[in-house]
Amino acid sequence: MASEDAAGIIDLYQRKALDWIESRARTRLIEKPWLDRFRTLLPPAAPILDLGCGSAAPLAAYLIELGHSVVGIDSSPVMIDVCRGRFPDQEWIVADMRRLALQRKFSGILAWDSFFHLRHDDQRRMFPVFREHAASQAALMFTSGPAHGEAIGSLGGEPLYHASLDPAEYRSLLDRNGFHVVSHAVEDPDCGGHTIWLAQLI
Repeated sequence: MASEDAAGIIDLYQRKALDWIESRARTRLIEKPWLDRFRTLLPPAAPILDLGCGSAAPLAAYLIELGHSVVGIDSSPVMIDVCRGRFPDQEWIVADMRRLALQRKFSGILAWDSFFHLRHDDQRRMFPVFREHAASQAALMFTSGPAHGEAIGSLGGEPLYHASLDPAEYRSLLDRNGFHVVSHAVEDPDCGGHTIWLAQLI
């Protein structure tokens, strides 16, 4: 069943986009301390690539308000339509992050609550994608699980797939692609139990 749930992620987010948007609107920006740490590694007003941007609120919205330009990527046309309505001056693209090839580089790359919906092998293949879109000394921040495995959550009453590699493998993948781990937290109690990786290209 996990394999079927993984294959259905894009369709699920498309069908349940409005449920997700409504749910996210009811929560506060608990991610702010981590976004601020991420920003300390960026030049002022640096361009940011947001992979799995959702409806742009609240993460991309916070970064935009602070003067950053954002290119948001999401597989859901509904999500992207909402982003375009909220922030028409930014760039929003319907795309699958696994096949991204923008031929552009960014000072910041964010994959918050998105990258961890990919299967293990797809996650491994994302690190060269991160590297290809990273400018000199770019910051990369993503969320994962705390240990190798798969888990099934829920979105709109339907199964929602998550996967994680072992922390040692994430460190190895980052290192092999030129990133140094700046900060790492496992199930951060001050950030809703998120496991977070913040790295920088060296």
